[in-house]
Amino acid sequence: MGKLDDLIKKLCPDGVEYKTLGEVIFSLNTGLNPRKFFRLNTDDAQNYYVTIREMVNGKIIFTDSTDRINDEALRLCNNRSNLEKGDVLFSGTGTIGRTVVIEEDPENWNIKEGVYTIKPNQSLINSKYLSYLLQSDEIKRNYMKKVAGGTVQSIPMGDLRNQTIPVPPLEVQNEIVRILDKFTSLEAELEAELEARRKQYEYYRDSLFTFGDDVEWKTLGEISTIFRGEYITQKNSKKGNIPVILGGLEPAYYIDKANHNGEVIVISRSGASAGFVSYWNEPIFITDGFGFEANEDLVTSKFLYLSLKNKEKKLNEMKRGAGVPHVSGEKLKAIKFPVPPIEQQNEIVSILDRFESLCNDITSGLPAEIEARHKQYEYYRDKLLTFKKKV
Repeated sequence: MGKLDDLIKKLCPDGVEYKTLGEVIFSLNTGLNPRKFFRLNTDDAQNYYVTIREMVNGKIIFTDSTDRINDEALRLCNNRSNLEKGDVLFSGTGTIGRTVVIEEDPENWNIKEGVYTIKPNQSLINSKYLSYLLQSDEIKRNYMKKVAGGTVQSIPMGDLRNQTIPVPPLEVQNEIVRILDKFTSLEAELEAELEARRKQYEYYRDSLFTFGDDVEWKTLGEISTIFRGEYITQKNSKKGNIPVILGGLEPAYYIDKANHNGEVIVISRSGASAGFVSYWNEPIFITDGFGFEANEDLVTSKFLYLSLKNKEKKLNEMKRGAGVPHVSGEKLKAIKFPVPPIEQQNEIVSILDRFESLCNDITSGLPAEIEARHKQYEYYRDKLLTFKKKV
């Protein structure tokens, strides 16, 4: 980083000017929520409606679940957000602090309210420099002090506009961006390789779970025992080391008692994660989910878990109901699964376990390397974005 040190010594030897965000940008706007203005996912909706969910690792990622809007709604949204190439998107509501730099003028997408669009004055501040700055620990810690709200928190645009940031000369900013871009590109390459391996895993899983008429098929109710979780809250329980499972992969919190011990498959019952499948073999407390114990005379627990995991998308699509949608235990029990001989089940599990270990082992392989790269990036990002203040 000798070049950066030389630039700082040459261009700002006495320190760096600090300005408010409002002093180095042309505008700070937000997108538009439907309310009475338009509807989502109409028959003529061909454009994407971007929420915080689509802001992933500095990119806008569209998925099958991304909402759509028609051309008139797109026009209304852009009248408010005025998106252009070079703008910085900032998630100001809910999950606060995600950023994306718009690399091309948007043609078929716009943003919801709560995603802010920052239009930098490029003669004062580099868009990518600003994006990295808004993610840095110190700056984020400062603006998070201004967050307000109850269930859904947000940072008022006025408070964000008043956030003080270091503004070194553009040559210094550009060099910092060049260095940090190298870190993020290396991390992106590793993540792309990991994603390719996961797709390979899913391909083999789908292939291994494709059976002909020679295999017996039985309902989930026939090959397992199902039970509902018990209602509990963190407030009415004592802290301990037993994970509380809502259906997601990560425990919601930990308490001092369990309602199941041993192998079990858990399917989340309600909300956005309804249908999510997880496997456990330890004392746990299942709450808003269904537990499935395999009938070991017919299927092994791991084979049943992988069979359900293979249908996870279908399970999520089964959720119904207004407000908080949920999946029905009776409908889950009626789903049919192939039941090959136990020896064949064990062989399938063994093959997929090897693939999964390659992709997901947190102590070695790609995930651990990605985690190390990300920590390295965060260290240098915060180090490079810390300046002596000019007096």
